[in-house]
Amino acid sequence: MDTSSSIIFIILSFTLGAVLLMMRDSIPAQLKKWMALTAVVMICFAFFLIVYGLMLGGSS
Repeated sequence: MDTSSSIIFIILSFTLGAVLLMMRDSIPAQLKKWMALTAVVMICFAFFLIVYGLMLGGSS
């Protein structure tokens, strides 16, 4: 498993979630709904990658 691409995805997905939380007043309502849904899916997949990486335990 290539860990560098997984780490970049995890950082970007959590950053997107944080930006959406911080800028929630200035994002239009129609765009906010789809961006929030996308962020939730990305964060769930990032958690899956974290758990999967921990289960592998560093074996390559």
